[in-house]
Amino acid sequence: MSTRTRRHFAIFTTASLPWMTGTAINPLFRAAYLAKDGDKDVTLVIPWLCLRDQELVYPNKIVFDSPLEHESYVRHWIEERVDFRPSFSIKFYPGKFSTEMRSILPVGDITECIPDELADIAVLEEPEHLNWYHHGQRWKNKFQRVIGIVHTNYLAYVRREKNGQVIACFLKYANTWVTRIYCHKIIRLSGATQDLPRSVICNVHGVNPKFLEVGKLKLRQLQSGEKAFSKGAYYIGKMVWSKGYRELLDLLFKYQSKLAGLEVDLYGSGEDSDEVRESAKRLSLAVNVHPGRDHADPLFHEYKVFINPSTTDVVCTTTAEALAMGKIVICANHPSNEFFKQFPNCRIYNSEEEFVQLTLNALSEQPAPLTDMQRYGLSWEAATERFIEAADINPHAPESRAHQTSRASLPAFLRTRRLKQNLEDASVYLHQALSGLEVTRCAFGAVPKTLQPDEQLRKDLDLAPPPKRKKLKFKLMT
Repeated sequence: MSTRTRRHFAIFTTASLPWMTGTAINPLFRAAYLAKDGDKDVTLVIPWLCLRDQELVYPNKIVFDSPLEHESYVRHWIEERVDFRPSFSIKFYPGKFSTEMRSILPVGDITECIPDELADIAVLEEPEHLNWYHHGQRWKNKFQRVIGIVHTNYLAYVRREKNGQVIACFLKYANTWVTRIYCHKIIRLSGATQDLPRSVICNVHGVNPKFLEVGKLKLRQLQSGEKAFSKGAYYIGKMVWSKGYRELLDLLFKYQSKLAGLEVDLYGSGEDSDEVRESAKRLSLAVNVHPGRDHADPLFHEYKVFINPSTTDVVCTTTAEALAMGKIVICANHPSNEFFKQFPNCRIYNSEEEFVQLTLNALSEQPAPLTDMQRYGLSWEAATERFIEAADINPHAPESRAHQTSRASLPAFLRTRRLKQNLEDASVYLHQALSGLEVTRCAFGAVPKTLQPDEQLRKDLDLAPPPKRKKLKFKLMT
């Protein structure tokens, strides 16, 4: 019988600071706030990259010589942004950067990062991404409960590529397959994500509390009659066309006469930065293109209107941050923005003409003050509550799973459940067989030679030499 009474959460994610992407930032905040009350043990498991990959991924030439140095950077970043001392632990799994996918992919069996005696609840941030090439221990066998949180609308991205519809069809099946066999429950941040088995829709993200403090300051300025905003409209996001930049430039060009006098500042860094700048210049738009910077920078406090036409996000972090800072937000009527409709400063447009009118109105009006309840709804405290509820987690550690009931004594509905379990076991066996072959892995986009960590990754992470390879055995329940 288990003697553990505290639940242990192991949060696995696909990116880490200093890469300023959602799957680096949001799981970090989740770990901090889950551990805040001290009644849970929390481990954040993030990728470690070799020096060459760090140089490709991390901005401003930031690199780390050791995991300890990297951990120190991550802890310093989060401690500067919360008003308590986070008490979670950090572990690293070996990763490789795929230049084709522009993503970090796990190397080897990353379930090994958590000792068996601590394996309780696994939270897989981007479960499809973490499991496309997973080869090793089955998550559901090692952990009492496995929760997947879907961050990314992968299908929307791949449809924009050559042969995108064909790739999307295959990817849709692959995502359904790996999340079904490896997760007990899936949380989709919004309806913009792919529908998956055993899933619920719930935004379990909050905003950095610094943004809420800015919002309180702006409210005090407005209530005292001060000028709270000295600048007009802006947009911030990774500067790639798929993040809404094309749609925004098209709208500004098409309705240039109606929006006369509107000047928009764009902030972002990315592969399409030069093209965005050249397009704005060629179209003679009143658009200023700036390098990316932290949205918490005081520079952004003075803007009154945040324009976000993107429809590839799942839940846009910068939209939530802008609302928290008390700004008016103009965004499209899209499932990714459903959560934000409850806030009076979120102005949703259904047509191009409506976009124009809402933008003009926003420039001439003052934002509505956020209520305490609305402000709380944007916070990480509220997001953590939503996560616990959506994940359907028993607050007490379950008993040992060793006890089994004989097949003869099972009622009909349990025999049906056992049959489904057998089919799932067979599906796991097939996935493990395919993911264990180098030729198959590479054919479906894996980084070559990532079945086991290479010598450099083992040295960096102080990992033991690779064991002699054994055939994986899966015993079907009878």
